[in-house]
Amino acid sequence: MSLALRSNVSIVDTEYGSVLLDERKGRYFQLNPSGRIVVRALLDGGDPEQAAGALIEEYDVSRERAEQDVTALLDGLRAAGLVTSS
Repeated sequence: MSLALRSNVSIVDTEYGSVLLDERKGRYFQLNPSGRIVVRALLDGGDPEQAAGALIEEYDVSRERAEQDVTALLDGLRAAGLVTSS
């Protein structure tokens, strides 16, 4: 699975995570530091399992929890219309 931001969405890293801007709707979405890790891993060509692995490396969480968090974030990004995948 390859993940990409929609053409009307931009991302900016902040000291508290990242911010996604949906220019079409004029809406901002805040990602916390763990959300930034997941999104960056996916945008860099990783799959959900690799994104979960990145969370495990950074935080002391189980694989099951990391995979649930990646799935929940992906579902939210898709529902908000911020990403496309192939």
